[in-house]
Amino acid sequence: MKFNFITLFENLIKPYFDDSILKRALDKNLFEVDFINPRDFSKDKHKKVDDYMIGGGAGLLIGTQPLSDAILNIKNKNPNTHIIYLTPVGKKFTQIDAKRLSKKDNITFICGRYEGIDERVIEKYVNEVFCVGDFIMTGGELGALCMCDAICRNIDGVLGNANSLEVESFENSLLEAPSFTKPNIFENLSVPSEFLKGNHGKISALKNQMARLKTNYFRPDLKDNHEK
Repeated sequence: MKFNFITLFENLIKPYFDDSILKRALDKNLFEVDFINPRDFSKDKHKKVDDYMIGGGAGLLIGTQPLSDAILNIKNKNPNTHIIYLTPVGKKFTQIDAKRLSKKDNITFICGRYEGIDERVIEKYVNEVFCVGDFIMTGGELGALCMCDAICRNIDGVLGNANSLEVESFENSLLEAPSFTKPNIFENLSVPSEFLKGNHGKISALKNQMARLKTNYFRPDLKDNHEK
């Protein structure tokens, strides 16, 4: 699988893949990353990519020409690339989306800057729009990186133990049950006694119950989904 990031600031994204799980997965060629800078496609003599909004308004937009040519450069190599743009109007990105997108062969993230990008570029080229939360950032790089990380975890072989995906938060619309490590008692707080008895059937049932209680308390908005 390959991820393409169309961004003016490659160095905001690239170092994330230099360590830990995703670094090992890259070394195993389980996925690839590439960075495309719209400035490299600008026909302006100063390599300018931003312009004022028609009709007025504060701030600038990334212009149509450099961004469109950057997209076409990718599509010429990967005609079926799935193009994603992060915008407040997009649907909320979820674990279900991460699992679905992990089956794609090629994904392109357009990382907006300034006040965003020309709406016509979205209409012409973008396959899906997403939102990672009800807040505004200075650019789309971090949001795209969050999505890429979530998608990568669902690619076969990326995680050392694929079974860990089955008990993570948001599987079956539940939060993950509380987890514990040694010592059994820490500052007068004890691990649930059932966890210490070795009966894996009872431990599993207790974890499921705790996951439901945790979900109902912290994320009651998920309750209806996991009770269906």
